[in-house]
Amino acid sequence: MADAVVRTSKPATSTRTPAGGAPTAAHSASEAAEARIDVAAVTDLLLGTWGDTRRAARQMIKDPAFWRVDGLSVDEHRERVLSQLHLLVENGASARAYPAEYGGEDNNGANIAGFEELVLADPSLQIKAGVQWGLFGAAIQQLGTKKHHDKWLKDVANMALPGAFAMTETGHGSDVAAIGTTATYDVDTEEFVIHTPFRGAWKDYLGNAAVHGRAATVFAQLITGGVNYGVHCFFVPIRDEDGAFLPGIGGEDDGVKGGLNGIDNGRLHFDQVRVPRENLLNRYGDVAADGTYSSAIASPGRRFFTMLGALVQGRISLDGAATTGAALALYIATTYANQRRQFDSGAGTPEVVLLDYGRHQRRLLPRLATVYAQAFAHDEFLKKFDGVFSGRTDTPDEREDLETLAAALKPLSTWNALDTIQECREACGGAGFLAENRLVGLHHDLDIYVTFEGDNNVLLQLVGKRLLSDYAKQFKGKDAAALARFAVGKTAGKVFHGAGLRQLGQAVADLGSTARSVELGLREDQQHELLADRVQQMVADVAMRLRPVAKLAPAEAAAVFNENQSDLIEAARAHAELLQWEAFTDAIHRAGDDGTLQVLTWLRDLFGLSLIEKHLAWYLMSGRLSAQRASAVSRYIGRLCNRLRPHAQDLVDAWGFEPEHVRAPIASGAEQARQDEAAAYMAALAASGEAPMSEKSLKKKK
Repeated sequence: MADAVVRTSKPATSTRTPAGGAPTAAHSASEAAEARIDVAAVTDLLLGTWGDTRRAARQMIKDPAFWRVDGLSVDEHRERVLSQLHLLVENGASARAYPAEYGGEDNNGANIAGFEELVLADPSLQIKAGVQWGLFGAAIQQLGTKKHHDKWLKDVANMALPGAFAMTETGHGSDVAAIGTTATYDVDTEEFVIHTPFRGAWKDYLGNAAVHGRAATVFAQLITGGVNYGVHCFFVPIRDEDGAFLPGIGGEDDGVKGGLNGIDNGRLHFDQVRVPRENLLNRYGDVAADGTYSSAIASPGRRFFTMLGALVQGRISLDGAATTGAALALYIATTYANQRRQFDSGAGTPEVVLLDYGRHQRRLLPRLATVYAQAFAHDEFLKKFDGVFSGRTDTPDEREDLETLAAALKPLSTWNALDTIQECREACGGAGFLAENRLVGLHHDLDIYVTFEGDNNVLLQLVGKRLLSDYAKQFKGKDAAALARFAVGKTAGKVFHGAGLRQLGQAVADLGSTARSVELGLREDQQHELLADRVQQMVADVAMRLRPVAKLAPAEAAAVFNENQSDLIEAARAHAELLQWEAFTDAIHRAGDDGTLQVLTWLRDLFGLSLIEKHLAWYLMSGRLSAQRASAVSRYIGRLCNRLRPHAQDLVDAWGFEPEHVRAPIASGAEQARQDEAAAYMAALAASGEAPMSEKSLKKKK
């Protein structure tokens, strides 16, 4: 395998000098002096383990019947998306995760991979499909037992039974454990009474609730024998065949939203609604006819998190769909930047292609590197999910790891999608603001992803708590002397870094050279060390500050935790960034040829150094980098962008998007045609001898 490091040799670009102008970077990989990628091979890497399923989904959505149509009313858009769900059923794409006896394929990974691709057609379609089959249907499948599967799952799969997933409440979003809806068991009638005791307990923001849903999987506090056994899930019919609410059920339409208006989001409330005892989805907790509660999971907390963990696929699909949406935006913006010209580089010279500008490269290429990292991390994530949900690797530890991964990766990808789409919109100027070029619509639709399936900050806090737990396990059973030695060691480490010895050593070794700084201190191994060390140090710092909590009163302990909450979330974010970097590194080591390996290594290095640059203040203050080496980071990012510039189009082409997936005029070749027309006109005018003289040249003659 080639040495996967940041290299200090000549950038892999040739230069071209327009007549009378300054050199510009090579426009294409074919003009580059060194490596180029095997586009088809990189496409295979990006599409990942379930590439065949992704290709099949993309082939299906070439049909314009699946495409988002701008300008529709909310009602028209909703009905169009509903009809598209029926088309998915006709194409056999509705229920890959369900058992074969209910119309599925028992293929959990393929199911998620296929649904993620629907974001290219219309994000409303992707999310509404996720509500129907990935939330409503998954709740029945994962929280119910065979009697529930036999009764409802086939109808869910074929759209005979559209439904809503009624977990979130107006007053409790991410805090599911505190929801207000109750399900009280009536032993005389063997029924549960579903009730919404106050306005804040209304189920809210539910897809399929406003119009289309006929039933809902309702999460409520299960009460029997005067004891609250916590949140459980119930199957509750909500509408009759004519679409009217059933007795005791009411609701409202959420109306026009900031995006995803093809989904009929709405509110539901329940007034003493009775459902049979058998409607409790009882895989993890059951109530006998006499009202006795039983569960194989004795711990209420573990039972609750096990039930929620069974529904983790929503977060997984958001991670993947956000990555695909960001990749689409980068394809549009990069293609446009390779064709659009603006400002000449000197009198009489051609206007410069946007992507030749260093600033434009800085805007797009690091974000492209990030989306590559997300794609590779997502495939690893999806493989772990498939292993757990297929039963091959289904253990409590694996499920806990899966939930932690979901809480770590979904925030980064969804936040990055919004940042990337907005930057791409701005990079395309006024053209990016036109609805036909899709960037504004993508931003609107993906905006909600950052709070779907859990607010991102709340999810990262869960990751931070897991990191603290794992950190504490290192010292379980250790005596006071061992803890003291550890504390002294940490202090000594801080003194060492803080004394400037490390930075001084770096500065002396670097001898004032940017290239030497990078060669000595920012190679693959050093990138990993810097990223991993940051996670470890941040977790250790928070853990040390939280050590007194166990001895404090609850209110005081909560105050101490609150003071450290932001740092804990940042540590979790650093952990997720490290996971993405590691997944990227693993992926490039699977590259089949030296050229592809080289270019992807540069791209990975751009991702890694961009992360280090983002947190440069931390690295300087904690003594991990000298000022010389820190300044080299930003300068070398510029070199990497220039080095990658000729490969930019190949790198976005490798996503494998076809014109029917892109559907943005500025990325269709229309801009290149305009530029060619303008160049031909100007050349003909110059050749004719009739071109007017510029005022500037006239003044020079004087």
